[in-house]
Amino acid sequence: MEKINITILGAGVVGLAVASELSKSHKDIIVVEKNSSFGQEISSRNSEVIHAGIYYPKDSLKTRTCVEGKDLLYALCAENNIGHRKIGKLIVAIDKNEVRDLEDLFKKGLENGVSDLKLITKVEVKRMEPYVQAKAAIYSPSTGILDSHGLMKNLAWQFQSRQGIIAYNTEVIGIDRTNDEYELTVQDASEGAFKFSSRILINCAGLNSDKVAEMAGIKKGEYKLKYCKGDYFKVHSNKAKFINHLIYPVPKKNYSTLGIHATLDLQGGLRLGPDEEYVDKIDYSINEAKKTSFFEGMGKFLPFIELDDLWPDTSGIRPKLQGPNEGFRDFIIRDEAENNLRGFINLIGIESPGLTSVLSIARMVRKMVESQI
Repeated sequence: MEKINITILGAGVVGLAVASELSKSHKDIIVVEKNSSFGQEISSRNSEVIHAGIYYPKDSLKTRTCVEGKDLLYALCAENNIGHRKIGKLIVAIDKNEVRDLEDLFKKGLENGVSDLKLITKVEVKRMEPYVQAKAAIYSPSTGILDSHGLMKNLAWQFQSRQGIIAYNTEVIGIDRTNDEYELTVQDASEGAFKFSSRILINCAGLNSDKVAEMAGIKKGEYKLKYCKGDYFKVHSNKAKFINHLIYPVPKKNYSTLGIHATLDLQGGLRLGPDEEYVDKIDYSINEAKKTSFFEGMGKFLPFIELDDLWPDTSGIRPKLQGPNEGFRDFIIRDEAENNLRGFINLIGIESPGLTSVLSIARMVRKMVESQI
């Protein structure tokens, strides 16, 4: 049976970042991906935003990795000509209650180490965004956008240039722990089932990461994911010129979602989303009936948008550890040695701000791996 040093399950942006980071100092690494190319699920169905690190508890992994990861990501994009733009973001309050919540959020952001935030008045909002309606706003100048496909392409190239292997169309169907190694049974689209063993096993399987954890020996239900679907609607190109920054609402108190927001892309397009709908299965169809609710919700602070300006764009599914109306849940980035699974590292529930956090997460995983090799 062939033996591999390090196996990474999943070639989304998280798996590719971990692979690229580990390949700087380790050899004999393989990434196993069930789809025909990288980033076919969570990583290609999101807002492509580089977040500042405002929303989450100060000492959480989401905050720590986002604040560090933002700077790492901007540097990587600049060094490798990956499309990006530090466009800035406004979090807008539309009434007195939201202004109070906005002030609390501003304090939270400063406590989290996001030192460039500014609390701005209605007049200042109008100066920056003449067509946006708001009583006040938080201005986050270091928030940006990027080409997530370009990022993944670069990470895959870096990994493969160091002799790393990505096995596409290959799905893990069994994991057994034997003699301090992991015996993996995988199903290849062309060659059928075969087995190999791996000293280190890293679970970056995204929407299926809870199932992979259970397959490897984690107690059933310990890391149960909930699928949270979000639809996006495109805005007519004539209206995309009406804003200059990303525009976000004041989020729910539990920060389970950042709310439907307006994001520009690198081509100058504008879209609204995502909303939040918990679902039982993976389904990327878009509910066109939501068009009216998107229009009514966003019209409170983007009054220039008309109903006929919107049409369905895309949808994505977020791997949440919390269910509807439940409290904050952090990323799971864990060496499972305490579960008698030495060499098995789980990355589960890597939703927003995961794209921003990804290079910081990769560094964390490298330290975990190097403590065992």
